[in-house]
Amino acid sequence: MAWEDRDVPTHLTFDEHLAGLHEATLMMSRYSATAGLDVDVPPCPEWTVRRLIGHQGMIHRWSRANLRDETLDQAATEKAGRSSSDPIEWLRDGAVALASTLIETPEDAERMVFLHDAPPARLFWARRQHHETTMHGVDALAASLGRLPRAEETWIGVEAALDGIDELLMGFVPRSKSKLRLVPDEDPVTIAVRTPDASQSWTVHVTEDAPVAVRHDGPAEGDLVIEAPAVALHLALWHRTEEVASDAWPLWSRSAIG
Repeated sequence: MAWEDRDVPTHLTFDEHLAGLHEATLMMSRYSATAGLDVDVPPCPEWTVRRLIGHQGMIHRWSRANLRDETLDQAATEKAGRSSSDPIEWLRDGAVALASTLIETPEDAERMVFLHDAPPARLFWARRQHHETTMHGVDALAASLGRLPRAEETWIGVEAALDGIDELLMGFVPRSKSKLRLVPDEDPVTIAVRTPDASQSWTVHVTEDAPVAVRHDGPAEGDLVIEAPAVALHLALWHRTEEVASDAWPLWSRSAIG
């Protein structure tokens, strides 16, 4: 489906998100094994690969629990993953179980979702774990490289990157808990986010209150601009690469959420 033709908040299908989750888990497993469990993770200060795996594996299990209307002890689950005799296999097992539950969940199931502009729950969780596992797979790649990666070093495709950008800007950024805010005496700022890979663009209006994000047909204008090819832009907005230059980064750095 073309980016401009979507009629739900994600333009990727359920099957595409499921395939993205599978690919990201494979890549995270591969790069974790290459790096080693006790190696530091450059994008995540004070984290090792072992802790990264524990976190992502817990999130897979927590997502599955939400879909099943169950509760999960997050701290105990994460600890179990870190102390597993084979943390990478534990990660894969959790992703497989999540995928099975996603497939079994009815399309119209009503479950908890936590982002603005969210699709129905089944599609929401497939999308969320596709993109979350992708970013943490990039973290594992960074650990194997010993630095933040360049877009060309990742496996991420343009369509997945565009959808991930939209989820971040329209879903995460406007939440009431957003850290992307001004302090008193700072003037309101509009950040334009653009990529040559799509005709659509976004603006984020930043004040002392929660940010206001808007999609636009055509290139948006702003006081500050972040512009790059889609994959590099996706990584940069999530603070996973340094290859995109912009005068918006000092302000955008306040948005760091993971």
